Amino acid sequence: MPCRSLVGVTVLVLLLAFATALAHRGATGIIKQRMDAMMSLGGAMKALTAMMSGKQPYDAERVKAYAGTIAGHGGESLTSLFPEGSLKHPSRANPAIWTDWGRFSALAQELAVYAGALASAASNQRASIAVSGGKGPGTRRRDTRPEDLATVAPNTVFMLLRRTCSNCHRTYRTKK
Repeated sequence: MPCRSLVGVTVLVLLLAFATALAHRGATGIIKQRMDAMMSLGGAMKALTAMMSGKQPYDAERVKAYAGTIAGHGGESLTSLFPEGSLKHPSRANPAIWTDWGRFSALAQELAVYAGALASAASNQRASIAVSGGKGPGTRRRDTRPEDLATVAPNTVFMLLRRTCSNCHRTYRTKK
């Protein structure tokens, strides 16, 4: 089984490298840095999604590592990659980022907080709720303090992390 996981991760890395090369054609400077960071975040989210949905075996240490990658790209690390007006092709950044900087910054911080909480919760027992759900324990707003999230099921924290990514992309990334 570990060999299958290694093969799966290797294939994922190769596919991401190929996709990165295509998606980043022509990108330079801060836009390329931003796109590279987003590819790293996307790779970590895909790997976590595979584990949380049962398509890959759950491995708490890998969850911690992927969550650490995401946390490292959140907060100020993320917002620093969006200097005002950095919209040059092939960027998919939406100008709403700069007209609604407060909300964008809050989502970037939320990303770091939820990823850190996921790393802390990785060894906890997983909940029997579906990843696509959102009605299980720990998903109500009053339960989302980092210290509370570290005590809930990791797949519950993952849903909050995924929701943050979706909210940001829906509002601040232009569609192809």
